[in-house]
Amino acid sequence: MNQEKNDKPVSLLVVDDELSVRDSLTKWFKEDGFKVDSAADATEALKKLKPGVFDIIFLDIKLPGMDGMELQRRIKDVDPNATIIMITAYASVDTAVKSLKEGAYDYVTKPVDPDYLSHLVANVIKQRRLVTENVQLKERIQDLYEIDQIIGESPAMQKVFDMIKAVAPTDTTVMIRGESGTGKELIARAIHSNSPRRFFPIITVNCGGLTEGLTESEFFGHEKGAFTGALYRRKGKLELADGGTVFLDEVGNIDPKTQTDLLRVIETKQFTRVGGDETIHVDFRLICATNRDLELAVKQGTFREDFYYRLNVFSISIPPLRERRSDIPLLCNYFLKKLASSMNKPVTSFSAEAMEHLKAYDWPGNIRELRNAVERAVVVANAPVITAEQLPIPRTPKATAHDQSLDAVEQAHIQNILEQVGWNITRASEVLGIDRTTLYNKIEKYGLRK
Repeated sequence: MNQEKNDKPVSLLVVDDELSVRDSLTKWFKEDGFKVDSAADATEALKKLKPGVFDIIFLDIKLPGMDGMELQRRIKDVDPNATIIMITAYASVDTAVKSLKEGAYDYVTKPVDPDYLSHLVANVIKQRRLVTENVQLKERIQDLYEIDQIIGESPAMQKVFDMIKAVAPTDTTVMIRGESGTGKELIARAIHSNSPRRFFPIITVNCGGLTEGLTESEFFGHEKGAFTGALYRRKGKLELADGGTVFLDEVGNIDPKTQTDLLRVIETKQFTRVGGDETIHVDFRLICATNRDLELAVKQGTFREDFYYRLNVFSISIPPLRERRSDIPLLCNYFLKKLASSMNKPVTSFSAEAMEHLKAYDWPGNIRELRNAVERAVVVANAPVITAEQLPIPRTPKATAHDQSLDAVEQAHIQNILEQVGWNITRASEVLGIDRTTLYNKIEKYGLRK
């Protein structure tokens, strides 16, 4: 009957008018580490009863005044989650059976057998733990279902939400486009969690991190002895996703041979493991994401055209953070609340200057960079309000009131972008939408320096 040491102590209430029964049960349970209280009648029991106080209640059917059957009904009104075990004499077994129909877990007969009682309580604890875990699991799943968990009220994000709601209930292949850090995987999980496949897994494949030479094994699995180091059979990502969703992150990095192999699997929903001859049948939905220009890759011959068209059935574009600045305060406050709680720091808000600074910055790393900035600010904060000086981002240069010429504004903007990307010329040219030669010319023109 002993409970696990790491568990929260199980709390018991013994309601019986016989002192010997109350004392015996209280002694047994306390010796086994349970928290135990007792009551001699219904009135005393109801005074002690509050929601969540007692996990298991032993209830004698024959009580002075209000009987056990009526007390059972009162208990269920106060705490429907309490487990009730009736205590009865042989003559009142029929009444005990009636109590089962009204929600009691079980009944024991007097004189009480300690071994049977131990077995019964162990079963109750196991069942309550499973129920609790099931409720927690459903809550976590329900959290995943909520598209509202993705932060954003801007028109651009509302459009994204509408597209998620439209495509999620289908089995349509989805292509998610967006810069690094915009939350493409979060969108993929929202689609999966709102689909009929939500009770099956979503398996993520980081296509940019696939080890050369082991890509086939990663996707299709392998048999024991298929190659050096293959010491056992291994299921691939596609097989693990059977019934659920495969999410190909940074799909533009897949090599041409694997593109051919995947195209065949997408069309036939079957494959063989590396080194095997058994045909594996799979049923999965495909969602992929990229920050590359796949149309350009097709023209350059580095991405198969037929594979591209097979993937680009329903496209969702995630706007970069600089194109939805109205969402920045929402995101900042969301991250602040979450991070301050996890660090146990009494940081509650941003100063007006800090928030203006956050909204003015272009966030080349998007939401990922924003979260990191807020985390760093919470770490160094020594007061409830985060100041602009505590933010790890450069100040946004502004043209002076005396110099609002186009050249001055352009100079300030280019300087800002260069500082944001650490003077990475390739990245800066991409953000600015100009080629590297043009950027070098403007750096020279304005005399910009690190």
